[in-house]
Amino acid sequence: MKFTFIIFTFLITFFTSCKNEKKPPLKLKIEPIEVKVIVEVDSSKIIISQLKLYSKLKLTEFKDSSFVALKMIDTTFQYDMKYATSDNFLKEKVYDCADCLVRYNTAKQLIKVNDTFKKLGYKIKFFDCYRPLSIQKKMWRIYPDKRYVANPTKGSNHNRGSAVDITLVDSLGVELDMGTGFDFFGRKAHHAYQNFPQQILENRKLLKSVMEANGFWSISSEWWHYNLAKSYQYKVSDFKTECEN
Repeated sequence: MKFTFIIFTFLITFFTSCKNEKKPPLKLKIEPIEVKVIVEVDSSKIIISQLKLYSKLKLTEFKDSSFVALKMIDTTFQYDMKYATSDNFLKEKVYDCADCLVRYNTAKQLIKVNDTFKKLGYKIKFFDCYRPLSIQKKMWRIYPDKRYVANPTKGSNHNRGSAVDITLVDSLGVELDMGTGFDFFGRKAHHAYQNFPQQILENRKLLKSVMEANGFWSISSEWWHYNLAKSYQYKVSDFKTECEN
């Protein structure tokens, strides 16, 4: 009987101590995510680094001259990267990947201008962004007309990561009518051409006015082409984009 009482007392003491024991706080396991970022090393060398992050990318740590993949810092843009397909004046695919790469300074301004368009019910759609110099040379050999293709001797602002070819889409993703398609080489693509219905003229004016109000400038012969101010501060590049698996 005494032995039974001792066992009973021990069990009560044990369970009471377990109940009163403070449990260690639950530790939240955070898995790192892997993000591919393109960073400029110098005027000619580009590296692609794998960054393991526990939170969103700290974009403020980038230099304005760094190349970035636009889709990684803003998901609201739309894309139809023509030179990653055969639907272009070259009639062949010349980009391995359909990524839109630009300098970080260009990206910041594009996000700003896209926010303005979104308030009006539209979004930017990209046809072309950064373009390697080697592709610029290929274009020039096929169509050596400086009104539509920049002479690779000096390079295009596309080669500098500071120019984009764009249009606008509505809330359903439908492109606004701009009178011609992308890379239409003729007078109808010029900003000065006025023999269009009023709605087309207004669409072009909307794109041009908002872009220019946010630090971009146009060229007279292409309604889709916009350069960031002071584009020539950057050197021409000729690296190819590494595709994501």
